[in-house]
Order: sequence, then C-alpha cells, then structure tokens
Amino acid sequence: MKAEQDGDLLEEDSPQDNGVQTNQYSAISPPASPDTQDEPFSTYFEEKVTIPSDVSQVFSFRKLWAFTGPGFLMSIAYLDPGNIESDLQSGAKAGFKLLWVLLGATIIGLLLQRLAARLGVVTGMHLAEVCNRQYPTVPRVILWLMVELAIIGSDMQEVIGCAIALNLLSVGRIPLWAGVLITITDTFVFLFLDKYGLRKLEAFFGFLITIMALSFGYEYVLVKPDQGELLKGMFLPYCAGCGPVQLEQAVGIVGAVIMPHNIYLHSALVKSRDIDRKNKKDVKEANKYFFIESTIALFISFLINVFVVAVFAQAFYNKTNIEVNALCNATGSPHTNLFPLNNGTLEVDIYKGGVVLGCFFGPAALYIWAIGILAAGQSSTMTGTYSGQFVMEGFLNLRWSRFARVLLTRSIAITPTLLVAIFQDVHHLTGMNDFLNVLQSMQLPFALIPILTFTSLTSIMNDFANGLVWKISGGIVILVVCAINMYFVVVYVTALNSVLLYVLSALLSIAYLCFVGYLAWHCLVALGVSCLDFGSRVSNPPAVFIEEPSEYDS
Repeated sequence: MKAEQDGDLLEEDSPQDNGVQTNQYSAISPPASPDTQDEPFSTYFEEKVTIPSDVSQVFSFRKLWAFTGPGFLMSIAYLDPGNIESDLQSGAKAGFKLLWVLLGATIIGLLLQRLAARLGVVTGMHLAEVCNRQYPTVPRVILWLMVELAIIGSDMQEVIGCAIALNLLSVGRIPLWAGVLITITDTFVFLFLDKYGLRKLEAFFGFLITIMALSFGYEYVLVKPDQGELLKGMFLPYCAGCGPVQLEQAVGIVGAVIMPHNIYLHSALVKSRDIDRKNKKDVKEANKYFFIESTIALFISFLINVFVVAVFAQAFYNKTNIEVNALCNATGSPHTNLFPLNNGTLEVDIYKGGVVLGCFFGPAALYIWAIGILAAGQSSTMTGTYSGQFVMEGFLNLRWSRFARVLLTRSIAITPTLLVAIFQDVHHLTGMNDFLNVLQSMQLPFALIPILTFTSLTSIMNDFANGLVWKISGGIVILVVCAINMYFVVVYVTALNSVLLYVLSALLSIAYLCFVGYLAWHCLVALGVSCLDFGSRVSNPPAVFIEEPSEYDS
C-alpha cells in the first residue's frame, strides 16, 4: 500500500473512510469531512471575507491580500505595553546584547501561531471550542479559568499603559485614576467599529500598528543607534559580561512575547475567511497564505520592538540615576525627583522611559513616545476583549453580547488597577507589570499544550496533522518555553521574602503542576507515546493508508 502524499513532508496522512474517521477520541467528528461542513459560523463577526477563486498562480498577491488581517490582529499582542516595557528594560539593562533572545522568541511565537491558525482553518473551530469538546467537564472549567486569568492580566497591563500615556500627554493634568476610567469608554467606542465591516476593523488595527511604527521609529531615528552593535546583538547568541539581572531580563522577554490568550485568538480569527474545507487544495492554500501573512505581521512587530530596545540601549545603557537627574534638572523637567541622587544604575519603565526621552531629546520625544504607548494600549485592549469573547463562547457555549463581555472583563481588570492608581503612585502602577507578567507566564502551558495536542491528532486534523518533525520540535519548544517561564516565576516568588507567601506558593504549585501534568499526559498520548495510553481520550490511531482517492480529495 502506498500513502498518498499532499506535498508537505511535515504532515501525516490519516485514516479515512470516505472522509469520515472514528476512534475513541470521538467527542468531535472532523469538520473537514464533507458531511460536517455546514455548521453555523460561530464567531461574532457578521461576515466572511471572500477569497478570489479566479487566480491560478502558485502565489497571488490578490489572494494574500484577501487573507491579510488575522495575522496583524494577532501581532498586536507582541506590541502591547507589557512587551514595550520589557523592550526598554532590556535595552537599559543589557544594551543590544539580548536582541537575539527577542528574535528567537518571535520565531518561536510564529511557529506556535502557525499551529493555532492551522487548527482554525482545518477544523473550522477555534482552540476553545475544540477544548470544550475534548476535555471532561472539570478540566475544561479549570482550563477556562486559567485562560481568563491570563486575559485579565493582559487587560490590566493594557489599562495601565493607556493611563500612563494619557498622563504623559496631558503633562500630568489627567491623573492616573482618570486615565484608567477613560479606557472604559474608549474601548466601547472602538469595539463598535466592526459594525462598519470586518475589513474596516482590520484596517483600523493596521492604522494603530502604523502609529506605533512611526512613533517608535521616530525615536529610533532621533537616537541613531550603533547599527554594528545592533546587528551583533541580534545575530550573535551570546551575552558578554551578563549576570543575574540580564538573565532575568532575557527570561522576561520570552514571557512577554509569547502570550497564552493569543493562541486562542488567532485560531478564531482565521475563521473570518470563506474557505471551502471540503476541498483539500483550498485548505492547504489557506494554511500557506495565513502563514505568509503571519510572518509579515510578526516581522513588522519585531522591527517595532527592535526600535524600542535600540533606543534605550544606545541612550540609557549603563546610565546612572545621578546623571539622569542632573540632565533632567538642567532641562527644567518637572519629573527630576523620579531619579534619586545616587550612582545606582538607571531603572526605567514605560512612564520613566517617556520622561528620560523628554529630558535627553526634548519634549517632542516624550509626547511621541506617549502616542505610541497609547496606540499599543488601545489596540491590544481591543484584541484582548475579542480573545475573551472567543474563550467564553468556546469553553462555556455562552453567547454574551459584546457590551456585556466588555463590561465584565473591563470591570475585573480596572477595579484593582483603579485602586492602585487612586491610593498609590505611578511606581506601584508600573510595578504591577512584574506581577502580571508572572501571572501570564504561569498560564502559558494552558494554551501551548492543548494546541500541540489537537494539531497532532489525525482524528481532528486529517491530512494536516503534525508530522513527526513538528511533533518533536513542537514538544521541545513548548518544554523550553514553559521551563523558562517557570524560572521567571521562581525568581519572582523568591524575591517576596515572606514565609507565608512561600507556603501559599508551594501549595498552589502542587495543584498547578498536577493540572499541567494532566494536560501533558494527554499531549504525550496524542504525540504517539502509546505506553501512557491508559484511559486517555486522546488516543491517536495508527494511520491506515488506502489506495482509492477519498471524498476529501475531490
């Protein structure tokens, strides 16, 4: 018997019987089958973008344009205020030396987003919907709560970014608590943009990305970073003279770039294209164009991140507080008191970052920086709300209105942020980012393990299941990313210096690791480790090759 090849050496053929497969992992029948193609369009989008069918070339810019959109919305998570803060701290603490970590994290992110997009294209369901059909009730509810935590944590970072940007733009006239409240109303206004059409909504997000590129690009041109050092830091995976501070920052870069809710988001966004999943060629073509579009989108987001790292590496690496204090005092800055009169190394966040840019390069640099941060916060808070919509609908089969969904997530995110803004100062507000990065790092396994599990199953993905190379490389990548992020969590917890918090952390860690172990067990069974298959629902049957063309190939 000869296996039919689809041209992709990394994909496996699957057992089929007239396009329909059955096995004990049967809570879901493969939507790619012709018999299950007419399921209702379950996202909140009211339209699908039509793909040109009169194009026969191997590559078509018309088709690429039709598929362009989901990848750019996804890439906004790589440009949120948490990422920007990680970038500027990387530049200030390590210079150009950690750019290779940023490049590697972005490439890993692209590979993970590829899996998410393929799941949505092939099955017609996003990750939360597949989890709802595959995991038992209790694990499913726990998984949903963990993902919601990640979304709320991300939302809080975006609220903080917007509030700080408004404070900087108004020269302090808009207090932080007022900036937090403003983000409630403007998010509702922006979310109703999709009433004017999906393509207009995607164009608006493209406009916000352009604002970020121009804002941070202006700072890059103004500072004139050393291009030789920049290229050396980007392509030479080494950090000369680095210590624990730089190591912790490198870990923070990976944690900030790869965000759990973004996997769920991307798998849903690709459903906005009108793809005939009865036609294997169309599915394969959609996978190709979505991957190209995601590559372009993440390349642009990488360049914007590089702009921020390079600006702070060139201008503020190894600067001391007293140096910055003296210059800010000479320029008449009202924020001189932010920098103590000592020889300690300058520590910056998105608020102080704007201030020092203003001190060194003039008020225009400060205001343009704030505009970029505002665009980052606004765009990412909207995509975060969409993530919450998909996750709630998928896991709980709940169909809330956008108004109710935004009101809930905004309220949960804004309440603690507002309390800190009212009763504390900007230092405590920006300091919350460290805790929120740790929170999101802990949630990463709850997106990465399921996406590898389900994309490796031929019972779900048919001919587009992960091949052996993708299974091994995907497993290694997820193991490394999760290990890096757990290190980040341990570093943060050990710095708390509280016995009570240590005990609480230990108890939570036991429950956390048990649940991650449960997901990992299912994943290993899906990857083909048959010796662990004692009662798992994810048994992946061996491929049964047939000579006759299946209905799926017609």
